[in-house]
Amino acid sequence: MSQQQQHDNGNGNSSGVPPTTLMYSQLQPWSHAGAPPCMEPVNGPTVPPRVGAAFQTSQRHPWRPAMAYELIEVKHLPEQPMTNQLTKQCFLPKGMKTDGMNFPNLVTGFDRNPQHAARAALYTRYTNNEWYNNNMTKYSESNINRNLSERMRNDAVRLMREADEKATAGQRDAGRRLGERITDLTFWRNELNAELEKLIAEMADINELQRQCGKALLDLEIPLHIAQECLFHRESRQGTEKVHDIVEKALLVEINNLRLSRDRLSGLHEKISKQALDCRGAQHLLESDVSHKESSLGIDSMCHQLNNYSRGIAYYGGIEKYDPSVSTQESWAQASSEHVTRSQAERAKLSQLRSDSQNVVNAVAATVWDFWSNTNNAFDRRAQEMAEAKNRVQLHLQKVQQELFDMEKHLFLLQKAIQDKSMPLKVAQTRLEARCHREGVELCKDHAQDRLIQEVYDIQSAVDSLHHKLQESEATHQGLLKTRCSLEVDLRNKVNSLFIDREKCMSLRRSFPVSNLIRY
Repeated sequence: MSQQQQHDNGNGNSSGVPPTTLMYSQLQPWSHAGAPPCMEPVNGPTVPPRVGAAFQTSQRHPWRPAMAYELIEVKHLPEQPMTNQLTKQCFLPKGMKTDGMNFPNLVTGFDRNPQHAARAALYTRYTNNEWYNNNMTKYSESNINRNLSERMRNDAVRLMREADEKATAGQRDAGRRLGERITDLTFWRNELNAELEKLIAEMADINELQRQCGKALLDLEIPLHIAQECLFHRESRQGTEKVHDIVEKALLVEINNLRLSRDRLSGLHEKISKQALDCRGAQHLLESDVSHKESSLGIDSMCHQLNNYSRGIAYYGGIEKYDPSVSTQESWAQASSEHVTRSQAERAKLSQLRSDSQNVVNAVAATVWDFWSNTNNAFDRRAQEMAEAKNRVQLHLQKVQQELFDMEKHLFLLQKAIQDKSMPLKVAQTRLEARCHREGVELCKDHAQDRLIQEVYDIQSAVDSLHHKLQESEATHQGLLKTRCSLEVDLRNKVNSLFIDREKCMSLRRSFPVSNLIRY
């Protein structure tokens, strides 16, 4: 067989296929044939350069898996016949891409001159023993290679079975673990949903609780305003009626209690608002946790249902090296448990706060009612005292008025008595003056003269006494007038105070239904 034929057989083109025909050529070993990039070995020797060059070709088979063969184009040789003369570089035809082939001498087998052919033909190349040994060597090598190939095939079959069993067992165990995870997720989702429903049910009344507390605060403003208005009206009392009486003390105590109650309700309202924010925070955590668990449950359920024939499965190279975890199994369960515990604590606080608020509101309502009743009773007692004092002042005023009337009559009588003494005094003094005109010894100081003189003295003394009594009576009359004026002023003040307490203050307090104050 010529070298040209051997060359053609080595290239698989012995059937006379034209040079432009596409043919297969094995470019890579079977261990890497058709292997996707994610399935390349991570250990062992690297891919040889000639194999690696096979991946760089652009002529692959997109309609079938790679079979370690690819189409290559055979470049045609020049049509000029190949001879030994063309093996020299100087004789290469134009367009020759490779070096020409130098055919050996068929007689001598060496690239020598023909003159040595005669001498070389007298000697053989190999002996019979060498030929026999060569055959035995080939047979032994064939047996060894076949045994090695059989062992390799058996090991490969065993390895494939182990790999299949391991993959199946791993997939089964992963599915079981996913099922357990789904069970845990379902349990915690149900727990969180149950706790969320309880929390929402507890929080349904918190708005009503805030409304009641706010209404109680607003309800306290009117009694406080009324009490302050009563104090303001009582400041318009006059004179000695501006007394720090039981009504004023009761009003001050009531105002102080109303302010303290308002402060208590304000603190309670702030606590309710803060507790509402805490409950909403716990509710947000529960809702977020439930939402996350619903999402995780859907993902794990989808993963649990995947199998080797599921649609959408694909290679994700290096995904096993990526760890996006932010928690462990224990910390995950602990987080959900903490959310449930916090919600339970907030519900307990809310329940306690509801009970405390009811107690505070009831206590405030009771104290407001008690102090309101005490103030009203004080107003009633003070009104009775004022009425009795007014009646007594009226009685005394009537008596003083009557006494003034009698005193005026007495003054008139005293003046009349003094006037009546003028005539007897005139008579006595006329008599004395007339007796002074007697003559001589007749001017005798007799008993008649003494009696006239005594009469004049007696009349003048009586007149002086009457004048003194008249002055005293006039002073007494002035005192009575002053007393009457004082009693009238006092009566007017008492009437004004009684009007303030009964009409202004009590009308305000009666018009407000404090009995329905913050009663629910």
